[in-house]
Amino acid sequence: MRSVIACLMLLCGSSLFAQTAAPREVVASAIEAVDKLGKQVVLGNHKAAVDSMYPQWKKRMAKRKGGLEKLEQELDGIGQEMARNGMAITSVKTRGAPRVYEVWPGKPKDGAGADAEPVFDKWLLLVPTVTRLRIMKGDPPNLQVVDIDIHGFQVAIADKAKNDWTFINGSDVSVSDLRSLFASLPANMELPEVKREVVQ
Repeated sequence: MRSVIACLMLLCGSSLFAQTAAPREVVASAIEAVDKLGKQVVLGNHKAAVDSMYPQWKKRMAKRKGGLEKLEQELDGIGQEMARNGMAITSVKTRGAPRVYEVWPGKPKDGAGADAEPVFDKWLLLVPTVTRLRIMKGDPPNLQVVDIDIHGFQVAIADKAKNDWTFINGSDVSVSDLRSLFASLPANMELPEVKREVVQ
């Protein structure tokens, strides 16, 4: 059961100090994209988590798992393992205001000197999520149902020229991981806690 919950946290996502502000439409677009991903997870389409992963991060995850095919197989098997353990995801919701960063120093504008300020051409938002996991134990009339809320976040990344979002799951990433991808992030960055709590 622990391995199943760990995989769910990988799919569903963990305070940062807000470094900048993004236009409302950018924030709304990121939230909508995370909501869409959450709906796919509820429907059992766990492969959506791989398909929408930030490309550089997907390469790292695939390497850790021994290849992209093995990563996809692991996620595809979650549904069956959950069913065997009497578990089901009943909802994935965004909750709270995202934290915003401008990242990825791009090339200076044409004609700018070597000492020109870098161009940050990507948005990085931390979008808080709550995933509800239902666990059923025993059989009627002694069936016990326990709901667990998994609090986490998705790291949503998009080029500023587009709102085409890709993701890194908050439960699987560290500050050093993010800074290795986006060197402009502050060294004293703090990530939110990923936690589980039983719904009373």
